[in-house]
Amino acid sequence: MVVLAAPADARTRHVWVAAEPATWNAVPNARDALHGATYTAAETTFPTVVYRRYTRNWGKRLGGRQIAGPLIRARVGDELRIHFKNRDTLRDQAHSMHFHGVAYAPSSDGVWLPLHSGKGGRVPPGRSFTYELTAGPGSAGVWPYHDHSVSMEDSIAGGMYGALSIAGRNERRADREYLVAFAPWHGFQTINGRAFVGNTPVYESRVGDTVQWDVIAMGDEFHTFHVHGHRWRTDGGTPQDTRGLGPAESFRVRWKEDAPGTWLYHCHVETHMAQGMIGLYRVKR
Repeated sequence: MVVLAAPADARTRHVWVAAEPATWNAVPNARDALHGATYTAAETTFPTVVYRRYTRNWGKRLGGRQIAGPLIRARVGDELRIHFKNRDTLRDQAHSMHFHGVAYAPSSDGVWLPLHSGKGGRVPPGRSFTYELTAGPGSAGVWPYHDHSVSMEDSIAGGMYGALSIAGRNERRADREYLVAFAPWHGFQTINGRAFVGNTPVYESRVGDTVQWDVIAMGDEFHTFHVHGHRWRTDGGTPQDTRGLGPAESFRVRWKEDAPGTWLYHCHVETHMAQGMIGLYRVKR
């Protein structure tokens, strides 16, 4: 990919991220509210490694451990400097960050390829690397990032992925922005690493808000995103209320909220919904 020169008014955004161990419970309330099933912590809790965001120079953690990783926001024309540190003391494996939707030199690809990769494709435990990215004219939208090192398969299965949200140069940000990351997890189907209503994210807005849903899929399966009681329009202007996506695909949808009440959002692959890929969306007047 050709790395485009940034415009004179571009902003350089610095983001500090670390890969760290976590003990993750996909069903912290121990139940599937729709079907009445209950689970033990041993059935739903596993050790893993996740991405976490920090203040400058990895000074202070921002937020708790989470799946997916931090939502990184930028705007077309921006330069991004993603400072990554590998703190994997669980598996003692090399990791990386590979970004979709943006321009970069091969040295910032974040992919491990023997004899060809730079240091950013295989960052050993205890080491760091800075990825240099450019949000070009074609970068507006939502894009996944994920580990693409030697441990890629295990890392993605364990939740080492996240999203870039890149606004157009003069685009107004939505009043509310929600990340929905569809991915399997140890036999469950999860949204942001959680399974079943009461565990998956509960998103809230008010009538009149502009809302934006950032949807990504990770793993080996295909999903369909659906929100009850709502429709949006495609780029061609066609009304739509369900949209499909496959592994590492992503999209964003927007609407101006006008439907108060409590609604479901979920993957409309029925077996995925039954295995946990379902959540609540609440709209207040």
